[in-house]
Amino acid sequence: MGLFDNLFKSDQKEENSLKINWLALADKTQLDEIITISATKPVLIFKHSTSCGISRMALKTFEREFDLEETEIDLYFLDLLNFRGLSQDISAKFKVAHQSPQVLVIKKGEVIYHDSHNYISFDKIKEILKQ
Repeated sequence: MGLFDNLFKSDQKEENSLKINWLALADKTQLDEIITISATKPVLIFKHSTSCGISRMALKTFEREFDLEETEIDLYFLDLLNFRGLSQDISAKFKVAHQSPQVLVIKKGEVIYHDSHNYISFDKIKEILKQ
């Protein structure tokens, strides 16, 4: 029974990742929209390199651990291979050096959390959002 429990738990975790409603970040004008939205609701940007194993691992871990309601935060996903220039625009606008993978949380137009690689922590994000 333990083996089957583990299999089903894995399926449930994978199901959770499918529930995340990522918004594609593909245009520089969206950065102004993100700032506007962040006045009333936190916004998270996940910068992901689709060709990088570390980035893939960080994304899967984030998706597996994610457990906030859609009403609590907007989630934007940036495909770095297709929109590299947009990543540089994000760095300039929010004054955060480019990394990959990278997460930025914006609230009231300011970055309140950012981290990259294996340091991306959903628990830390939830803690910061409570403040």
